[in-house]
Parts: sequence; C-alpha cells; structure tokens
Amino acid sequence: MAEELNPFKIAQQQLDKAAKKLNLDPKVHEKLREPMRIHEVSIPVKMDNGEEKKFVGFRVQYNNARGPYKGGIRFHPDETLDTVKALAAWMTWKTAVVNIPLGGGKGGVICNTKEMSLGEIERLSRGYARALADKIGPHIDVPAPDVYTNPQIMAWIMDEYEKVTGKSCPAVITGKPLELGGSEGRGDATAQGVIYTIREAANHLGIDLKNARVVVQGYGNVGYFVAIKMKELGSKVIAVSDSRGGIYSEDGLDPEKVFEFKKKNKTVVGYPGSKEITNKELLELECDILVPAALENQITHENADGIKAKLVAEAANGPTTFEAGEILTRRKVFTIPHFLCNSGGVIVSYFEWIQNLYGYYWTREVVMERMDKIITKAFLDVLKMSLDEKVDMRTAAYMISIKRVADAIKLRGNFNQKNGDVII
Repeated sequence: MAEELNPFKIAQQQLDKAAKKLNLDPKVHEKLREPMRIHEVSIPVKMDNGEEKKFVGFRVQYNNARGPYKGGIRFHPDETLDTVKALAAWMTWKTAVVNIPLGGGKGGVICNTKEMSLGEIERLSRGYARALADKIGPHIDVPAPDVYTNPQIMAWIMDEYEKVTGKSCPAVITGKPLELGGSEGRGDATAQGVIYTIREAANHLGIDLKNARVVVQGYGNVGYFVAIKMKELGSKVIAVSDSRGGIYSEDGLDPEKVFEFKKKNKTVVGYPGSKEITNKELLELECDILVPAALENQITHENADGIKAKLVAEAANGPTTFEAGEILTRRKVFTIPHFLCNSGGVIVSYFEWIQNLYGYYWTREVVMERMDKIITKAFLDVLKMSLDEKVDMRTAAYMISIKRVADAIKLRGNFNQKNGDVII
C-alpha cells in the first residue's frame, strides 16, 4: 500500500493515534477531525500587461474553542486546500500545546510570486483582504505571514482591511513591520523557538551543543536564523540546502557567508569550498541534529531508515509523514514535533496581538524572555507526558493539545449530557 502523502490525511492520522491513546469520546474525536469553516475566494487582479487574472484563495478556520482563529497566509504555486486544512489543524494543536488563548486557522493563495511584480503582489494581497474582510478581525481570525509572504504583505492586508471597515485595527494581523505595530523579535521568533526546544532536547539527550554537528534543510528565513544561532552556540553547521540543492562541508559552513552567496546567486549551490549534495544525501548525513526547515513530507518511509541524526527538530510544518514518524520512533530517533518546535512564531504573534490591543509595546529582551518561558514549559510538559505515557514526543504533544481543545469545547456547552452520552 502506497504511503499517504496528503498532508491533511496525515494530520488526521496523527490526531487519530493520540485520540485513541486518550480514549477520546468518538463524537468529540469526529468533531476535531474536520475544520469548522472553509472559505474559498476568487480574486481578480489587474496584471501589469493590462489583463485581468483570477487567483484562487483559501482561508480555513479549523477551531476557535480556545480563542480567535490564528494562522499564516501562504502564497505558493502548489497550494492546495488539503495543505491549508492540514496547516490549520496543526495551528490548532500548536496554540494549544503552548497554552495560549488562540485557535487555529490558515490561509493560502495559488500564485507564483517569483513571476509577479511588486505591484501585482500588492493588488493580489489587497484583493485577498477585501474578499475575506468580513471573515477576519482581531476577535475573529488573526492572520500572519507564512511561505512567500512577509511584513510588507501583512501591511497591505491591514491597510485594505482598515479601508473596508473604516476603523484603525492593527490587531487584525500579525507579523507587520515595526512601524505599523509589529513586535520586536517577530522576524526570527520561529527560529529562536526552535533553538529553545533544541536546547531542552539536547539537555535531555546529553548532546553537547558546543560540539554538535548540525544539518539544516531549507535555507529561507527560519533555516538561516537557525544556522546562525546554532553556530553562536558553538555547533558546527556542516550542510544546508534550498529548493535547488544542498551543500556540505565537513569543516563547517559559515551561515552568514552562505546566505550572502544565496542572495547573489539565488541558491546555496556552488558555494566556494563546499560539496554539492542531493536532498536525500543531506537528510541522511551523519550528524547530531537534523533541522528540516523546508516544506511538508520531506522525511518519508523511503528515507526515514537512513536518518542518522540523534535529534530531529522539525522547524518546518509537517516535514515528516505518518509512516516516517513511526519508523523514527521505532529507531529511537528523538523528534521535536513541528507544532511544538516551530511555535515561537505564533507565540510572538500572540504577543504582537496583545501589544496591538493594549497599544503598549515591549522590548526585544522582554519578548524573548517571555517566549522562552512559554515554549520551555511546553517542551517540558510534552516530555513528561512522553515519559509518563511511554509514547513518542509527537503523540504526547497531540495528547496535551487535543485534551485542551476538547475540554474547551465541552466547557463552552457545545455538548449536552444525557444518560451518560455526549450529544452534539
């Protein structure tokens, strides 16, 4: 039987495994397997050549039992509704596992920003905001940046939302430029959260970070900052990759110089003094820490047996398939599940939302200190659950998240008790 690579079905498989361990009520379980709302919109955009082109956009609002929906917006040529549904589900578990008062959602537009002008991207962003203006808001659904979106795009969406509603509302979206109410520390928050979880995992596993050999798959914003921060801790970054290929150096790479090379050449491939390697070779390198920081389904049943890292820190969303996760668990490869590992971004987005609502802003030091406290507690909670229940870290994280969401649903009164049965 072929391995399941549909990201939403993988998310459901992971949910099902944890729900069984929790003995979750079947009706609650079924409710949590699907999103509450799905919005699909057609966005007409006038292109630079004068022609009108229609783009398809999505916003999946998975669950808001614990607070407003929260999640990024992707601009990607291969975007699918199932991918957005999976990401919205994972965001639900992400906000719950770190115990912040938000739900889960996700957005996406099928487009290739590499083939669009800045003006076309702006018109697309504003069109997306207009199409969903009555579906988002600071107490409804709070978007943020994701793959191929950035603070400038968030600024355009905020501005368009304010034009439609006629109200100043910086809290409608996070990941904004500092000048428009963004939070200090947001730019590298996801990577910093990854570092905090690696620190705790390394302490548990007895890995000396001053001598650790690190491999980073994906050299965008998160992968780059992770590489920089791991080097600052004394680790040696021996390989990195991007969509065009990977590079390897046993003596270690200089993350900053590699990034400068990539900016000039649009890829890390060809960096002086490095050896070109394939994605498969990169993932299977001898190393202490592997950080998949690219897209979904990178570690599969085809390569999971070849993973030689002691620790896999999932900086990307859903980089490991269900079957691959089972293989890594069987092989005792310690894995920090993505919705815990990369939660630094949503934690600081939560801080930005709070700062916007109050109109009072914090220093970077305060932001990082508070994020460290939240994510470290979450990691230790998951580790304790893993050890107590004798389950892998992913299942433990799901168990904590699912219970919190399920409890919130029940406490809201969405369920009536009659003769001991749960009725929806």
